[in-house]
Amino acid sequence: MKRTLLLLLMLTGTSASAAERKPNFLFIYTDDQRWDAMGVVQREQGQRARFPWFQSPNMDRLAAEGVRFRNAFVTLSLCAPSRAAFLTGRYNHLNGITDNGTSFPENSVTHATLLRAAGYRTAYVGKWHMGNQRGPRPGFDYSASFIGHGRYQDCPVEINGVSTPTKGWLDDVSTDFAIDWMKQNHNRPFLMVVGFKSPHSPRGGDNLPARLRNLYAGETSRLTPNCGVPAIFHKPDPKTGKNPTGLADNAVHLDYLRHIAGADENLGRLLDALQEFGLAEDTVVVYTSDNGYYLGEHCSGDKRSLYEESLRVPMLARYPRLFGKSQVVDELVLNVDLAPTFLDLAGVPVPPAMQGASWKELAAGRKPSNWRHSFFAEYYKELGDVPTAFAMRTTTHKLVKYPNRPEWTEVFDLVADPYEIKNLVADSALTAKLGAELDALMKTINYTLPANANKPREAARPPAKPSVEK
Repeated sequence: MKRTLLLLLMLTGTSASAAERKPNFLFIYTDDQRWDAMGVVQREQGQRARFPWFQSPNMDRLAAEGVRFRNAFVTLSLCAPSRAAFLTGRYNHLNGITDNGTSFPENSVTHATLLRAAGYRTAYVGKWHMGNQRGPRPGFDYSASFIGHGRYQDCPVEINGVSTPTKGWLDDVSTDFAIDWMKQNHNRPFLMVVGFKSPHSPRGGDNLPARLRNLYAGETSRLTPNCGVPAIFHKPDPKTGKNPTGLADNAVHLDYLRHIAGADENLGRLLDALQEFGLAEDTVVVYTSDNGYYLGEHCSGDKRSLYEESLRVPMLARYPRLFGKSQVVDELVLNVDLAPTFLDLAGVPVPPAMQGASWKELAAGRKPSNWRHSFFAEYYKELGDVPTAFAMRTTTHKLVKYPNRPEWTEVFDLVADPYEIKNLVADSALTAKLGAELDALMKTINYTLPANANKPREAARPPAKPSVEK
C-alpha cells in the first residue's frame, strides 16, 4: 500500500510539474522573405506557384509539426519598423520606429523586458537593424548581434556590446551563437530571438556559402499576372516612356531563393538543437520574416509599399504541448500579435498599451468569436518613389490612401482580384463603405501622424521616444 501511495505521489508530482512548466520561446525571423517562399506554399499553389521547384524541408517540417498561418502580415513593410512591432506589440506610429534610421528606444516595453521581469533568461542573436544602433540589445540579458546590415562573410559581431571578429557565413555564425547559448541556458525558461540576414541584399556569389552558390541552376521562375503592371505611383522613364521592371530577372530570383535555402538549413540546425537538449516539447518556436518582397510584381523590387507581396509574410509556429500538428489557420494575424501571444503563453499579463492580440487560441485550434476581420497598415516615405500611404486590409478587400494624392486611392476586391490589378475606386458605394471602416479603425488604434514622418532620412538617428497611450 505504501509503495502504491508513493508511486501515485511521484506520478502526480511529475504531471503537475509538466503542466506548470513555463514554455521557452524561440523566435526566428529572416529579412525580406516573401510569404510564398516556402516549399509547402509552392506545392499548395500548384499551377499558380512562382517557384515550384523551391524546397524548404525544415520550414515544411515545422509546418507539419505545428501551425501554418496562411494570412500573416506586417503593419509597416520595412525592416526596423517591423522588428519594433514584433518587440512592442504596438503599431509604428506609436512605438517610435517609422523608418530604418532610428535606434530602438531603450525604455520600450517589449515581450523581452516583461518575460525577463517574470524570471526568463533572454537572448538576442543576429540581425537587429535599428539604424546603426550599437551595444547590448535593449531588454535582453545576452546579445550576439551586428551593426546595421553587417556583411555576409566574416562579419564582426558585438557580444554584449563588445566587437568580436568571426569567420564564416553570417547566418551560420549566428546559428552557432544561438545553439551555444541554448546549451548553456536550457535549465531555466528562456526567450531567444534569432535574426537571419538572409535573404537581404547583396545576394549571390561570395555573399553565399560555397555550398549554395549553384543551387537551382537552370531553374526558371514563373510570371504572375501583376508582373509588368506598374504601381499607381510609378512614373515611366522620361527617355524611354517605359515603366520600371523591378526585380524581375530570373537570376535575381535564384539568388534570393538560395539565401532562403541557407536560412532553412539553419532553421533545421536550431530545431535539431532543441531536440538534442530535450527542449522540443517545452519550446514555442515561431518562424517568420520582417516583411515581404517584390520580385517584379507591380514593376517593383524591395518592399516599401502596401500591395500584398510586400505586406504578407510566412509564419509558422510549433508548441507540442498545446498546438496540434499540420494545422492551417486562415484568420488575419499580424507582427504586433507576437508580443501579446508570448506573454499569454507564459502566463504574464499583457499591458493594455499592446495593440496586438494573442493567437494562442487560434493555434490551439479554437477561433475566438471577436477575432479581427481587418487591420491597418502604414508606410512613411523613405527611399525611391514610394510615397507615404496607409491602408485597411480586410479578409476580402483593401483600401489604400495616399495623403495629398486622392487621385491615387486604390480599392481592390482580393477575392476576385488577388493580384490587385483592377482598381475599383470608381465604385462609390464600396469606396465609401471601406472609407468609413478605415476611419473607425484608425480611431481604434489611436492613429496620429508620427512627428518624424516625411522628414529627411539620415543613416541613423538617436532613439525616439515611444508614444504612450492614455
